[in-house]
Amino acid sequence: MDFAVVIPAYQAAPSIAAVVRQTLAACPAERVLVVDDGSSDGTSEVAAEAGALVVRHEVNRGKGAAMQTGFEEWLKASVDGVVTLDADGQHLSSEIPKLVSAAESGADLVLGVRDHLFLEMSRLRRTSNRISSGLISFAAAYSVSDVQTGFRYYSRGLIEGVGLRETGFEAESAVFVRAARHGFKIVTTPIELGFTDGISTSHYRPLWDSLRIARAVIRAMAEGGS
Repeated sequence: MDFAVVIPAYQAAPSIAAVVRQTLAACPAERVLVVDDGSSDGTSEVAAEAGALVVRHEVNRGKGAAMQTGFEEWLKASVDGVVTLDADGQHLSSEIPKLVSAAESGADLVLGVRDHLFLEMSRLRRTSNRISSGLISFAAAYSVSDVQTGFRYYSRGLIEGVGLRETGFEAESAVFVRAARHGFKIVTTPIELGFTDGISTSHYRPLWDSLRIARAVIRAMAEGGS
């Protein structure tokens, strides 16, 4: 399977070099793209020096926008799908083969789930993940234990058929709902993490981004589908 990687990155200079090097060890040559979403700390330069292809947004546009930019770049190539992982080092690039192997069964969306590690997370983060996954699964009419994971595989068919329409963190929740409701094949595979609680490295704003996720999920549900 010919796949590529998109790493959306914002203010990730301290971690991005290690993430890129580890990802290059798990992926085909010249298939690792960092999308610098308007960083001011030299993220682009560090990523390029580590060996990644780099596209930069001049201003911060949001994680969903960065992923969409990456998808657009890889759709120009002959890849079958795209793996996404975070730039902070929480996602282990050595776990990429698990997602790709699951995708070879014909899956359009593979989620690297972490529910077996929830007890290692803070109570607040654990509770938030469980509640949000339950509510988003209800909206999608498809139950998944860990919807919020950003370690994913997207098939070309899913990207072309549904794509990412939202610009922030809500994009990943909304595309899951649309994929499920439009009959795309979704599978999960358990993954290990570099560290379990990413609060200190996350740019997620609990109140504002939760409201955006809720609005995007309701909108995706209202669009219909199967």
